Amino acid sequence: MPKHGKRYNALIGKVDRQKLYNIDEAAALVKELATAKFDETVEVHFRLGIDPRKSDQNVRGTVSLPHGTGRSVRVAVITKGDNVAAAEGAGADVVGSEDLIERIAGGFMEFDAVVATPDMMAQVGQKLARLLGPRGLLPNPKSGTVGPDVAGMVSSLKAGRIEFRNDKTGVVHAPIGKASFENGNLSANYQALLSALEGAKPASAKGLYLRSAYLTSTMGPSIPLTLSAQAQ
Repeated sequence: MPKHGKRYNALIGKVDRQKLYNIDEAAALVKELATAKFDETVEVHFRLGIDPRKSDQNVRGTVSLPHGTGRSVRVAVITKGDNVAAAEGAGADVVGSEDLIERIAGGFMEFDAVVATPDMMAQVGQKLARLLGPRGLLPNPKSGTVGPDVAGMVSSLKAGRIEFRNDKTGVVHAPIGKASFENGNLSANYQALLSALEGAKPASAKGLYLRSAYLTSTMGPSIPLTLSAQAQ
C-alpha cells in the first residue's frame, strides 16, 4: 500500500468509511477536502455490474452537464467547405481538412476533443485512428463527434458535454465540475450523469448494475456515495 503524507491522512480522517453519503453531503465534503493550491477537478467513479470483456456489455454515452465542467475545452474540427466557417463561428479552436489531418498525424495534439463531418471520416480513420483511438479522441457518432452539424457539436462540447465509457475493469470515471462550484451545481451535474448512465445500461447486463460510487477531487480522498435508486 502506498504511504500518504500528513496532509492526506488528515483529510481522509474526515471521511466516515462506515457511511454512504448522499450527493449533497458528499458535494459539501469534497469541497472541504480540496485543499490544494489550484481549483481541483471533482470526479465521480461508478463501479458497474457488467462484464467488460463482452462487447455487448460495454457502456458508452454522452451527457450535457447542466453547469458544465468548469474547464475550457479545446475543440479541433476536421471538415471542409461551408462547414469551416460554421465551426469557426461556433468557437472551434482549430479547423481544417486534409491539412489538419496531416498536422495531427505529424504530432499536433493541442486539443481536448475532435469533431469531424462524415465526408472526412474515411481519411480520419485511415490516417488518425491509431493515433487518436487509444487517447479516446477519435471522432465517433456514438460520442456525438461525427455529424453534419459542426456548429451544434462544437457548441455542445464547449458548453460541458462529456463522454463517458467504462474501463477494462468495468468502472466509469467522469468529471462533474470543479471544487469552486457551488454544492448544488455539483449535485445537479452528478444527477445528470447518473441518469445518463442508468439510461446506458446494456440489455445483456444482469444483476445489480450500479454497484458502488465514489466522489473525489484531484488531490483529495474518495467519498463513498449512496445509490438509493440503484438500477437492478
